[in-house]
Amino acid sequence: MSAHEEHHGPGHIISFKYTLGTFLALMVLTVVTVGVAQFDLGAMDMPVALLVAGVKATLVCLFFMHLRWDRPINTLVLIGSIFFVVLFLIITMFDTGQSVELKDDGDSPDVVTTLESQSLPVVD
Repeated sequence: MSAHEEHHGPGHIISFKYTLGTFLALMVLTVVTVGVAQFDLGAMDMPVALLVAGVKATLVCLFFMHLRWDRPINTLVLIGSIFFVVLFLIITMFDTGQSVELKDDGDSPDVVTTLESQSLPVVD
């Protein structure tokens, strides 16, 4: 019998206890998400929202996608993926925090003087 013909049996079956517990935890976290959205936490709005979403995603991965009972390499891939998403979000937040609003009020007098001194036309 070749390796492709082997029958490994049904996949992992989750007990009702885990399914119900995960469902209730996700419902509570959904209420927390809605509750947090009602309050202005200032600079903490985004980190709190991402934290709650991350916990919900972790619960779904662990129990509904059976990651808790799967091979450890799959858990390592998930953790690595989450790490890089968080890293990219942090880099993006730092970048957007450094941006300055640019206003175009037309040419400044220095620009007009420089253009005229070089015999370049100033377009209005």
